[in-house]
Amino acid sequence: MIYVGVDDTDMPGTPGTNKFARALAAALDDRYRCEIIVRHQLLQDPRVPCTSKNSAAAMLLDPRNGPSLEPLISSLRDFIDKWFIKGSDPGFCITEEVPDDLTEFGRRCQRELVSQDEARRLAETNGIHLEGCGGTSDGVIGALAAVGLFAEGNDGRVVQIGQWPDDLSGLQDVASLESRGVEVRCLDSTQPVTSGVVDVGKHLRPSYREKRIIQFVRRTSTDRSDLNVWQGVRLT
Repeated sequence: MIYVGVDDTDMPGTPGTNKFARALAAALDDRYRCEIIVRHQLLQDPRVPCTSKNSAAAMLLDPRNGPSLEPLISSLRDFIDKWFIKGSDPGFCITEEVPDDLTEFGRRCQRELVSQDEARRLAETNGIHLEGCGGTSDGVIGALAAVGLFAEGNDGRVVQIGQWPDDLSGLQDVASLESRGVEVRCLDSTQPVTSGVVDVGKHLRPSYREKRIIQFVRRTSTDRSDLNVWQGVRLT
């Protein structure tokens, strides 16, 4: 498996990093099967240059023809070059191994300001490919952080599950969510929910916890007494 992190690919009024990651997965599909894409929330602070909420994306790729990092690096570099939006500061990270200190770096990026130099030193120490592709290249910070957070398996919001289209919204049967690999759990009790209907909102965006895809829910009122309805809860 190959871990990929991307960040700072957008500007106001343009498709965000999550859409970039989904487009990248589609472009690579003939060579790399995308297992999952997860959005990770980083520090929100006026001192952090960002388009809106300072999030980064991590994706897990399964090579269809055996592990091969160099062609993937070249493909990602070319894709960013074509996607590049003036004013953005994109960066990406690619690795097959994620040491614990990358996860700690990701946690730090959620709590405090970190520098691009720190990110580059950490990547070099661990033999991880980290590259900026325009502007200030500050996206390398979030890209590295996203990979570290994803590898731990207890952070983030899932924006793509395997090859499934992003087509679930509004009321969905629990069974429909389970068919796509999503567990449904009550947020307050942490107990599994095995029946009923979940209002997932505009798009299904479950959480990534315990290296599992989990849609947390709470009870909600409904005018239809024949439905066991739950409200989906989005966590960062």
